Amino acid sequence: MKKTLLSFLVVAGTVCSSYGQEITGYQKPPQSIQELLDAPTTPLVRFNKSGTKLLLLRLPDYPSLEDISQPILGLAGLRINPLNNSSAVSATYTSMSIQEVNSTNEKLVDGLPKEARIANITWSPDERYIAFTNATKEGVELWLVDAARAQAKKLTEKYLNDAYGETLQWAPDGSHLLVQTVIESRGEQPQESPVPSSPIIQESIGKAAPSRTYQNLLKNSYDEKLMDYYLTSQPMKVRLDGSTEKVLAPGIYRGIQYSPDGKYLLTQKVIRPYSYLVPIYSFPFENVIYTAWGKEVKKLATSPLAENLPTGFDAVINGPRRYGWRADAAATLYWVEAQDGGDPNKEHRTRDAVYTLKAPFNREPFKLIETALRYKGIEWANKQYAIIREEWRKDRREKMTLIHPESGKIVKVIAARSSEDAYTDPGNFVHVDGPYEQAVLLLENETEPTAFSIGTGSSPEGDRPFLMRWKLLSDQKDTLFKSKAPYYEEPLFFNNKGVVYISRESVEQAPNIYKIDLKNGNGVSLTSFPDPYPSLRGVTKQQLSYPRKDGIKLTATLYLPKGYTKEQGPLPVLMWAYPREFKSLEAAGQVKGSPYRFTRLAFRSPVYWVSRGYAILDQTDMPIVGEGTEEPNDTFIQQIQDNAQAVIDYVVEMGVADRNRIAVGGHSYGAFMTANLLAHTDLFAAGIARSGAYNRTLTPFGFQYESRTYWEAPEVYYQMSPFSYANKIKTPLLMTHGIDDENSGTFPIQSERLYNAIKGHGGTVRLVLLPKEFHGYRAKESIMHTFWEMDCWLEKYVKNRTLQDKDAKK
Repeated sequence: MKKTLLSFLVVAGTVCSSYGQEITGYQKPPQSIQELLDAPTTPLVRFNKSGTKLLLLRLPDYPSLEDISQPILGLAGLRINPLNNSSAVSATYTSMSIQEVNSTNEKLVDGLPKEARIANITWSPDERYIAFTNATKEGVELWLVDAARAQAKKLTEKYLNDAYGETLQWAPDGSHLLVQTVIESRGEQPQESPVPSSPIIQESIGKAAPSRTYQNLLKNSYDEKLMDYYLTSQPMKVRLDGSTEKVLAPGIYRGIQYSPDGKYLLTQKVIRPYSYLVPIYSFPFENVIYTAWGKEVKKLATSPLAENLPTGFDAVINGPRRYGWRADAAATLYWVEAQDGGDPNKEHRTRDAVYTLKAPFNREPFKLIETALRYKGIEWANKQYAIIREEWRKDRREKMTLIHPESGKIVKVIAARSSEDAYTDPGNFVHVDGPYEQAVLLLENETEPTAFSIGTGSSPEGDRPFLMRWKLLSDQKDTLFKSKAPYYEEPLFFNNKGVVYISRESVEQAPNIYKIDLKNGNGVSLTSFPDPYPSLRGVTKQQLSYPRKDGIKLTATLYLPKGYTKEQGPLPVLMWAYPREFKSLEAAGQVKGSPYRFTRLAFRSPVYWVSRGYAILDQTDMPIVGEGTEEPNDTFIQQIQDNAQAVIDYVVEMGVADRNRIAVGGHSYGAFMTANLLAHTDLFAAGIARSGAYNRTLTPFGFQYESRTYWEAPEVYYQMSPFSYANKIKTPLLMTHGIDDENSGTFPIQSERLYNAIKGHGGTVRLVLLPKEFHGYRAKESIMHTFWEMDCWLEKYVKNRTLQDKDAKK
């Protein structure tokens, strides 16, 4: 039959347009998918620091298109809502409840604002109060909850500046909150003159200054004025009775920190020159110590503009960086200085040095320790012990060393491993409040320092989260709790008082909070959240393990429709994946995930289509390996082909997949992978690529884990770009992209150019650009329409694909 320009497919009462632009407005997917999208959200649970109370936070539904259509300013890598001077990407909650851990009764906080948009939630040091912000259309408000009475009130009429920096924090003694407020006298927003005041000039004077591709950067002097207008704030103390007091001068503060004893403030204030090449976190800033009432004590180093960093993931600025307070001491400053000039390409015996300086900050700094790798962080315990972390991202090495925090003496290297090796990951150390109400390592008082850690517990059997006691000198490790089949049990809170609080879930049971007695193993349920997806009951879920042709073990999660049996014949398949780079075959082949997890649906999940009769391959392993001197991307194309071939052969051999009706899809780097698979293989019936980057010459200074520039590895950039092979993409490809995509490298023009290239060579392609959407789509209308597009594409080109379609593609 001769194809017409416009062909239609009727799906669940909706009309799917395959090619033309005649369908206008936002469409809705079939009812089975809508029902899952409309499912209620499960509350987020937080513990207070002492572990006596739960805070239950309810998430809002997807916002409407009207909600996300408020104006947004892109400035210095930030996205700002100019109507209320807030970040345009802050996560918010609609309500909160408080529950004692010895009770199952939750108490809804009374007095919350109507249509609440709650964020920046923080407990007071004595845990009597909870402070939070509420974002209205006019401004960001400061609210306070009396935890005992579960009663909320607005604390001040002043609006907070929630666009950048730390919006609010408690003073260590809990007497007041230190907040960033909008400058009341700033006047109206600066207006841009229609007549340019000068050319826009940038200059390089011969020094290499590679920088990655960023979005929402400053573009001209008017943007600089807007940045000053919206990011400048007035630090202010707000007492519990609502009275206020200014402290410090107005400025653009990237950070303000009380010393643990509350006597000093460490500030980082952004200064000029601003950059048009890098985001605000690379702008220069002053580091200054003040008294708690705002008197200058000591000027520290000024951190320079970081747009001239050397190439490589381990590059840092030369000079002092990462100033902070030692958590277990009253007022001891610490910071880091590069010993190699910040250049990872130089050979050097040590990479960083950590310095300390005690109040009143008038002596010479003390060099605490030098690190062989790049400094990653330090965890303070007490006057006897601290743990310093190092890493070298290029070859994935990481190291943890137990040191004496006063002398810098190395006590013992307690871990040296590859960050890729999930099986040996010791987890994250447990912290408690120290003598100054700051988080310090939880150490048991024994003959040797004994810490506790909580980890994912990756293993050949899948993830089995654990709580571990770790004697750091003898390296004796005792498992206090470990997840057991058929559950996935994740420790959430532990303070060494005989119990651990966990989240427990299974394939059929939604996650809930349990209190586990570590002596006898008995558990008590604290919450009873229902299954939000009753329509998925009966869907089968299976963790697959299968080999790639070079022997690497791969994993994927397979979902089969409710009531399906192999006797009914093989199914159409939707495969979803995201590539990951590795430096070792062993790490790439480790089992990932757990077969016992409850399925949570989110925008990026493909599992919605199990309700439409598809077999779903989710979290399909897509490792890209480059050992030794080889880089993973040297053989990217061959490896994604091998990965795809392996999983297809496996599910076809299982008898559940129709080899001729398999679609591949992904978001972001997964979209990039999808377009490459369609360009270089004939394995798939269709592809779905959402918000991807397809021409790597537009990201010439690196992407993902690729640290080489385009000029250092031009053949890699060319071969990895599906745009280079657009003439070979004949498999039907659906592309979607948010018009306001803010993600580094994934400019909407990436999708527009690939669409035009495929179209120009006669391929079957459809591009859907979503107004007001970011890299991750937010509005319910946008998500519904995206799912409608995906469903129409899958129904036409996969489920109802004919042999004639396959021959036509060739």
